[in-house]
Parts: sequence; structure tokens; C-alpha cells
Amino acid sequence: MKNKLLEVSDLRVRIGSGETAVEPVAGVSFVIHSGETFALLGESGCGKSMTALALLGLLPDPRTGVTTGSVKLGGEELLSLPERALRAVRGARIAMIFQDPMSSLNPVMRVGAQVAESVRQHQGLRGAALRQQVLELLRAVGLAQVERRCEDYPHQLSGGMKQRVMIAMALAGDPQLLIADEPTTALDVTLQAQVLELIARLQKERGMAVLLITHDLGVVAGLADRIAVMYAGQLVEQAPRQVFMRRPGHPYSRKLFAALPAADKRARPLSVISGSVPALDGVFLACRFAARCDQAWEICRTQAPGWYPCAGNQTVRCHLADPRRSVSQHTRESLAETPINASYLRRAVSISYLRRPVSTFFKPLDSGLRRNDGEGFNQRFLGEIPAPGDALETPAPLLVVQDLKVYFPVQRGLRKRGQPQVKAVDGLSLSIPRGRTLALVGESGCGKTTAGKSILQLPPPSAGEVLFENQPLGALRGEALRRRRRDFQMIFQDAAAAMNPRLRVGAIIEEGMRAQGIGGDAAHRRRRVEILLEQVGLRAEQRLRYPHEFSGGQRQRIGIARALAVEPKLLVCDEPTSALDVSVQAQILNLLRDLQKNLALSYLFISHDISVVSYLAHRVAVMYLGRIVEQGDVDEVLDRPQHPYTQALLSAVPALDERAGRSVIRLQGDMPSAAAPPTGCHFHPRCRQAMPVCRRHYPVFSDQSPTHQVRCHLYSSP
Repeated sequence: MKNKLLEVSDLRVRIGSGETAVEPVAGVSFVIHSGETFALLGESGCGKSMTALALLGLLPDPRTGVTTGSVKLGGEELLSLPERALRAVRGARIAMIFQDPMSSLNPVMRVGAQVAESVRQHQGLRGAALRQQVLELLRAVGLAQVERRCEDYPHQLSGGMKQRVMIAMALAGDPQLLIADEPTTALDVTLQAQVLELIARLQKERGMAVLLITHDLGVVAGLADRIAVMYAGQLVEQAPRQVFMRRPGHPYSRKLFAALPAADKRARPLSVISGSVPALDGVFLACRFAARCDQAWEICRTQAPGWYPCAGNQTVRCHLADPRRSVSQHTRESLAETPINASYLRRAVSISYLRRPVSTFFKPLDSGLRRNDGEGFNQRFLGEIPAPGDALETPAPLLVVQDLKVYFPVQRGLRKRGQPQVKAVDGLSLSIPRGRTLALVGESGCGKTTAGKSILQLPPPSAGEVLFENQPLGALRGEALRRRRRDFQMIFQDAAAAMNPRLRVGAIIEEGMRAQGIGGDAAHRRRRVEILLEQVGLRAEQRLRYPHEFSGGQRQRIGIARALAVEPKLLVCDEPTSALDVSVQAQILNLLRDLQKNLALSYLFISHDISVVSYLAHRVAVMYLGRIVEQGDVDEVLDRPQHPYTQALLSAVPALDERAGRSVIRLQGDMPSAAAPPTGCHFHPRCRQAMPVCRRHYPVFSDQSPTHQVRCHLYSSP
């Protein structure tokens, strides 16, 4: 039996005072043993990160404080330590990797200096010994060319590199416990696999414990030893990983599994958790999940549940698990024995605004909203379009992209002479029919986002042609292009950066309608804003708030509402679900599918999440260093990948079923620079199957089927 390293008992955190006080952590208790990985799982706003900050005494608000509870590290009470003594604990005994490495690294300090600062603080080294220790730490986290990287600034590193630097800084004090707060959020699958493998290796080598904070069930399945599920400031379930993945006990946990996208769920909407996490500024006298639980019964709404043991060292905070209550034997058995693929887990929530037809949201606006060009508002939003089934039988191309190139000059010196070019997109061709979704996948830096923006003429392409409804967009200028942009909109990956922080959300959503002269008068536009907010899972009254008052997932929903406000025909979705919880992600994916079905919308869906792509996309294009290397129908590409790069991407996707013998293809190194791509096939330096011809010539497309093409010499004719 391993020793108890961290013991947390009845931890409570309070923010503010008086009637506006919030309690984001409400009586949390758990134990982490030496060398163990303990995962804290739950939606945004449940209190996971606040719990971690409370352990280190890093609560962000001066009015914030731990009101009750105990936190013991190796038997020593941390909450009673003065600040000076607590500083000696941070970094030396407990270290933390923060969610966003870019905001955690100093942008004006070189990487080596930042790691050296941590080493100097915790080990007291100076001079050559300090330099040597910095290099050893960077090598330990798998960073290549460490001498050169020490001289780089954070913006010169990829997302995976920045995360490795953060891990190196955390290891500087040789901590007993490493807190990893969403360490792989927004990383593509190959980088995610590398970071998770790195954490597991370092944990084994150093014998440290890990507190893993995440909303990703795939990450939990691959790394955790034990799991605690958190909801609205409380833990609702604790279990060993194998038990939890086989039969989650709490209804909330089961809904998280049911909300996961997958190819076998394409025929039906994803199960969603209706509503949202409750505000934590009130007094809770009953089950906090009851309002969102379709298994709730009378006692759930009147009395708070206690903890009840289940088989396999699993404990659940739920009245359904209480053997003293009048619960049917079938229900009790389902909590203890039913696997996660039981039929009732696959039900979609029957009462949910996200499942209603889009037309129900817009019928109240039937009178009054007319487009300036004479086309009725209802023709676009009340279902007066060809049936989706008819449209998909003979799909007409909405967007055609031919040999798109986007080159950026690398400016050097004051006169900016001798400029090499970054070939961000280098000859991309694709087409998207009406009412269809094309997913563009690949690692960060491959050119996906640049391609999406350039298709929308943001910026204009360096070469190639973009046809929208057979009209060349490159020929449009000024007012003509601005008016045409109403028909194609973009959902940006960084929703916060895409919003004016000084405007209220209602004004942000309404801005496009005003610019395009649609939506009727101010009263009708306001009503439409309220409907759009409700449609994406927010409350109408939240239109009066500012962007900083929302969580990351909520801001992404606002971005979708803003894009829909001008009634587009094509949406370029740039990682719209990368930062969302699985439950919110299910709502957004259902919303996108519902909109596509009712409005015949087309999507260019840029993503690194293969499970999302398998659920939403009709076709998939795999991109590497500015070029498409494989494309085809979603089943062809994901079930029968041909290109070695596609095979590596798919092998790195975290698996929930812990398949025996599952091999992961680890790509060596990082993607080459688009300013100096390798000769021949761009992928050959990282390819395990590279041949001499791969170093000399770039391959052409080979047909694997009438709808499936791959660019690889393995399939080229001799």
C-alpha cells in the first residue's frame, strides 16, 4: 500500500462576501498516494482549477479564502503555514503546470532564462552548474536542440514545445506532487500523445504523484490511476480508472460518456446534458445535479445526497445508490453493473432546446424581418429550402478551391531585402457541396487556419482561385466583397481575442446584422439576439454582459451565435470545440448538425479532434505542411487510412476502451518550417516507411477509390 502524500478534507473556498459571495469549492475531500496519478474530471466552472489553486495558496482574488478544511502534504498542514513557509512548498514540493503555457511564460524573457530562474530559486545553483542543469531539464522533457532553444523566446516555440518548457520549469524543484491543469487542451493529437507520454515517463522516473485536472475522458483513460468527478463545487464520484471506465456510477458521469462523439453515433444526435452548471452564489439544500438529471426523483429535489459505496472501491454521491431508499432493484443494479454502452445511456435527452427544429426559434419573427434584397427572412430560416435528403442526393458545389497558395515574405533587415517565403498553403484544392461538411485535419502549424481564412479572403490568396456559387471571390473588391461576406462567416478558435472587450455580448452579436442592414429595427434585432443566445445554450439576459464575464466555452458559443446572425450559407469553423467540455461540445455539435439539416449550411470544419470529425464530417482532407496528403469520405479515411501521416494521427487518438495491443505511431521531432520545407515529400524526415524516391520527388495523388485519394510514393505506379 502506497503512502498517503496529499490528504484533502472538507475543503471549502469562498469568493467575495455578502449576497454576491460564491463558493466554487464546497466540501471537497480526496487522498493522493505517492507515485499515483489522480484525475479530477468535470465541466468548466465545476471548481477543478480553483481546488488546485487553493492547495497552493494561489487563489486569485484578495477577498478569496479557504473558509474551512484541511490540506496535508506528507502529514504537514499547509493551510496553517504563513506565506513565507508556503513559498518554500510551491515548486519545491508541489509544482503546477498551468493550462495556457503562452500566458504563463514571460514573452520578453528567453526560454533558458525562465527555466534558470526556477532552478536558481529551488536549487540555488549559479554559473556553469546552473546552465548545465537547465540543459538537462530541457533534455529530460524531450526538447531537441536545447542549446539553441535556450535562446528562443516563447513565441518562437510551437504549442507542444511551450508545454515542455512549462514541465521543465515545474520539475526544477524535484516536486513530490505535480499538478497538471488541462496540460493538453487545444493540442493536436500527436502533441497530446507526446505530452502525456512525457508526464507518464517523468512520473515513473522520479516517483512523483500527479494531480491531473481535465475534461477529456480520453486523457483520463490513458493516464489516471484513480478518478474523481467534480460537479458544481463538489465531488460526486470516486473510483479506480478501470472501474470508472467500465461502469461509471453517477448519472452525471454516465452523461459525460454518452455525450462523446463517435462514428457509430452519426445517425442520431448526441446525448446532451440539458441546462448548465448552476451558479454557485446560492444555498444548495438538495442534489446539485437534480435539475439536469433525467433519473432524478422527489428526494433529489429536497435533500442533499451522501456518499455511498459501490463495488470495486467506487463511491457515489447519489440517492440512487442509497440502499435504504425505495429504489427499484433494476435501478440499483444498473448503477453497479451496467456497462457504459447500455441502451439507455445512448438515449438523447428528450427535452432539450438544442433538439428542437431550428424553425421553432424563428417563427415569432415571421413578420418584420426581411432582407434588403427582397429575399424573405423566413425563406432562409423557416425551412423553405429543399429537403436535406433531396439536396444531398445530387449535391451542387457551393465552394470550389483550386490550387490555393498563401505565401508570406520573411522580412529581414531595415530594407527588407532577400525575402524568403513561408509557404503556409502550397497548392490546396477542395470542394464543398451544399449541406455538406468537409473536415480539414492535421497538426498545428500545417496551414489549416491560414487556408480557412484565405478562402474567405482574409488575407487574399497569393495564387489560385476560390469560387463561391461559381463566382470568383478574388474578383470582388470593396463594397461588393463586404456584401458577399454575409454568405460565409468564420467561427474563430480564440473566441476571446475575436471579441471587442468593451462591447456587451448583445452588441457583438448584433454588429454583423447592423453592418449588413438585416434584422429589421432595433427591437427585432434584440429579439433575434436573444433567440440566438438561447439557441447556443445561453440565457437571453446574458446579452447585457461583457465577454470577460463568460467562460471559454461560453465565449465560443457566443462566437457561433455571432456567425449565425447574418444567415450565412458557409461556415468556416476553426477548432470551434477544442476548448469545450464534452457536454458543451455535444450541444454545439448537435446544434451544428441541426442547423445544417434545416438550413442546408455547408461547413469547412478545421479540427484536430478525430472523434468530432468522425461524427460530424462527410469528407476528410488531411493536411501536412501546406498540402493535402489524403482526402476522401470520412469512413474511407478514418477506417482505412493510407498515408503514413494519417495513420500516425489516428494511432495517437486516446482510446476509452483500452484496446489490447493498440500501437501508437510516435512521430519523431516537430513539423519542419514552411519557410524551408524538405525536398521531395515533406513528410519523409518523420516517416518510418520513407524510400529514396521520397527524398527526391513530391508524390502525386493516387486513387484508392473514386472518392479516396492519397499522395504517397507507396501507392504510386512504378
